Amino acid sequence: MLHTALQAPTALIPWLDPATIIGAAGPWALLVVCFIVFAETGLLVGFLLPGDTLLVIAGLLSHSQPYAVNGVFGISVWWVALLIGLSAFVGGEVGYLIGHKGGPAVFERKESGLFSRKNVERTNHFFERFGGITIILARFVPIVRTFAPVAAGVGHMHKGKYTLYNLIGAVLWGFGLTMFGYVIGFIPPVAEFVEQYIDLILLAAVGGTALVTVWHYLVERHKAKKAAALGADVDTDAGEARELALDPEVFERAPDLDGDGKH
Repeated sequence: MLHTALQAPTALIPWLDPATIIGAAGPWALLVVCFIVFAETGLLVGFLLPGDTLLVIAGLLSHSQPYAVNGVFGISVWWVALLIGLSAFVGGEVGYLIGHKGGPAVFERKESGLFSRKNVERTNHFFERFGGITIILARFVPIVRTFAPVAAGVGHMHKGKYTLYNLIGAVLWGFGLTMFGYVIGFIPPVAEFVEQYIDLILLAAVGGTALVTVWHYLVERHKAKKAAALGADVDTDAGEARELALDPEVFERAPDLDGDGKH
């Protein structure tokens, strides 16, 4: 079965067939995955990219069956997970550096659908509730994981503490979810389902992400245009940007796990 699968693509959508991906993308497939993971926490537009699903799919594709030895990426899943985790860590460090060097000015811009002041405020709420461990928790929360490193940098969170939390978060999210995807491939029903419907799984992952991205962009852009038409201020000026910067003491708080406002 494995030999046949590698000899002739049988997927409903040939360009999504694992064998086709191996032949056409080779090692670049993993590079693309790593870049997406890096961008999600290293670039302010990273929230438009896929995250958790991508990591699980990467783990599934690293399973030796029904693709080839060492899976679709051609290297051990341990290296795949390690490189993805490293990309997540580096992305977090770059995001912090952008915020630290750029300061509150990073938040100065016109809402356009790619950036929303509400996204920053949502991230700030996480910090106000959970303190520094938000850096760890944010990895599992879309949008927040993109803005958290920048917000920590703008607020001058202690660099050593930030790097420690960033490392823990990268390991749990990047390395952990990838390995989780790999492990569930050992479950016979799941492995058989993946083998039979791999093209549909990939199509759902890619298409679903694209639809969510476009939807998010259009909704945010519509809100910004509607607010502007009503005369609302849709620009984040210098003063408002400074207000979005958190005080360093927020990062030192113990988490408010029960949500009662007491740390």
